[in-house]
Amino acid sequence: MDKLIDAFVARGDLAHLALLAWALGASAFAYVALRELAASVRRFDDFVREIARFNAKINATFGDDE
Repeated sequence: MDKLIDAFVARGDLAHLALLAWALGASAFAYVALRELAASVRRFDDFVREIARFNAKINATFGDDE
């Protein structure tokens, strides 16, 4: 890894190395954010399904007043 960094520094491509590090970091952050968003959508969907099941049980037990 040191040889790679030395090659970039020797050629004056330190800005490119910094840009690569930024792009990799931003991509990793976007991946983690999208993974967490998908997990939260699944949890919300599970919650809505449970509410629907609860409402169906209540309506079956007490009747639908609407």
